[in-house]
Amino acid sequence: MQKASSLTDRDSVGGALDGIRVIDLSRVLSGPYCTQILADHGADVIKIEPPAGDETRTWGPPFMGDVAAYYQGINRNKRGAWLDLSSETGRDHLLAQLENADVLVENFKSGTMERWGLGFDVLSERFPQLIHCRVSGFGADGPLGGMPGYDAAIQAMSGIMSVNGDAAGEPTRVGVPIVDMVTGMNAAIGVLLALQERRRSGRGQFVDIALFDCALSILHPHTASYFASGAKPERTGNAHPNIAPYDTFPTATDPIFLAVGNDRQFGILCEALGVPEIAKDPRYASNRDRCANRQALSQALIALLREHDAQALSEQLLQAGVPCSSVLSIPQALQHPHTAHRQMVLEHDGYMGIASPVKLSRTPARYRMPPPCFGQHQLEFDFPAPVVV
Repeated sequence: MQKASSLTDRDSVGGALDGIRVIDLSRVLSGPYCTQILADHGADVIKIEPPAGDETRTWGPPFMGDVAAYYQGINRNKRGAWLDLSSETGRDHLLAQLENADVLVENFKSGTMERWGLGFDVLSERFPQLIHCRVSGFGADGPLGGMPGYDAAIQAMSGIMSVNGDAAGEPTRVGVPIVDMVTGMNAAIGVLLALQERRRSGRGQFVDIALFDCALSILHPHTASYFASGAKPERTGNAHPNIAPYDTFPTATDPIFLAVGNDRQFGILCEALGVPEIAKDPRYASNRDRCANRQALSQALIALLREHDAQALSEQLLQAGVPCSSVLSIPQALQHPHTAHRQMVLEHDGYMGIASPVKLSRTPARYRMPPPCFGQHQLEFDFPAPVVV
């Protein structure tokens, strides 16, 4: 695979967040994903784990040496240490690090930091410029305040599962931890917003990011449709509830996904399939018409597509301006020529991961160091001696 040179070949160029120091107390996924975004773009992220380590170090197989690939995928470009924050000594060490920090990211259960005397009210008085980002399941108060939240449970509670899966099947979890990932992105956005505002006011603030809120935020267009019609959104499999044809169809080889978003694209599709007259059929003249007659349209397309090779047809349609693709596996997607062209697979000194998707022309993301071993940089901060977990 092609090395992501944008992350490795411009070490002399500073990152967009050079000079920003982040104390990362978070574990598992949302918080570490947030801080990896910040670290990729130059922030000095100090990952401080509990004495037992971030539990994702053990979330395997597969393992890379003694550490799970899960941990490796979201913790690069960070320095690593550990502290027992339940002890006064550990809290004193943390406070010393916060003296020179811009951002604190943590995802402890609500009330934990307050119990340790490290709540935002206390920290903001001592460190008025500190931005304190907390990632939690549901926030600190309200009917579910302080309750634990994991991605799949939030998918179930937020309605995501109810609209995912075959129409006649069971509600289905999205196959990637979408809630955790979007929560991490929103946490990074919140930190950046607070840093920008601090330039005006000189003051930090509390950034409150909840998995529940983030899950609700990505329900478009289902929520918009529900607000407009009052009708409960239903599962439609791979089909789009508002656009047709926008679905997976069988071909002579592999399935193909057609994402036909307007009348022009529909006309191009019909030309490519050798049936331009279908685009002029009043049943299919507009997207409104196609949605009203989607079953008949789907049957016609299935009959036409059974003679085509999915890959060849998708390349032809893409060149003509119709969004589509044969359905690729993850290995196929990672080995796609455009993946290499966009430098999205990072390979450096034995480390492999997905590169930053944020492409800045002057201050690109950079790879500086692999995910830290447990306690790897412990002595740099005069913390207690490293231990083996």
